Amino acid sequence: MTMTSLAGIPAKQLAAAADDNLAVHSSWAQAHLPGAHVARDAGLVVVDSGLPCDTFNFVLRARLDAATAEVRVAQAIDHFRRAGRPFSWWVGPADAPENLGDLLRAAGLEAAESEVAMAADLHALPADPAPPRGLEIARVRTPAQLRDFARLLAANWTPPDPHVMRFYEMAAPALLSDDAPLWLYVGYLDGTPVATSELAVGGGVAGLYNISTLPSHRRRGIGRALTLRPLFDARAAGLRVAILQASADGLGVYAQVGFVATGQVTEYKPPGEAAP
Repeated sequence: MTMTSLAGIPAKQLAAAADDNLAVHSSWAQAHLPGAHVARDAGLVVVDSGLPCDTFNFVLRARLDAATAEVRVAQAIDHFRRAGRPFSWWVGPADAPENLGDLLRAAGLEAAESEVAMAADLHALPADPAPPRGLEIARVRTPAQLRDFARLLAANWTPPDPHVMRFYEMAAPALLSDDAPLWLYVGYLDGTPVATSELAVGGGVAGLYNISTLPSHRRRGIGRALTLRPLFDARAAGLRVAILQASADGLGVYAQVGFVATGQVTEYKPPGEAAP
């Protein structure tokens, strides 16, 4: 993880761009929800969707002064405690101060999981392979396609999380607008929705999120196809670099399409919420 630059972008600048992109992914739709609270300033982004679900409630992109960081941390955590809603605090390579993780633990949060931050030059992608037989990838444009997207994401929990369905129902007008910076995709295998992906445009880069395939349809190349399609669309739109956060299981897949590790992102949560 000693990369100095990618596509001419210095590593520190790329890490900051990745944080800005994550902020778009994590806050743009929420900012359009009734009753949501989204606060952005130079030091922090706090996102409270109003739903009792940490899938949509975040603190991120910390650029805090060491002298006031402890107070800002306490204020952000107190917001969710008073609201009675779960949340996640994401810490990446560009976050400040350097001891932010220690401050979060001292404030009562626990490290829940870590993922590898990765980036790719969109002009160095592999050739577009033939999709798996019977697979059609649709950019979400209609309410029906958005419901398919939401149902697939909700199925990542057992039982399926109803808050995920509610979020996309409430956010539908914004997400289906022509100017939405979140591009959603559904993969249909012989007409049946089986996979999703999302591309967020922000920070001058393209961010990949919510790449998911039903367990019954994995290891068929569907996930790779849902990864590449948004990347090709991003490149066609003039973007040069893509970023994502990968679990250990996904590292090999993303490396095959040109992603390289750039750092680590750690998720912190209140006690009792740290277990998956």
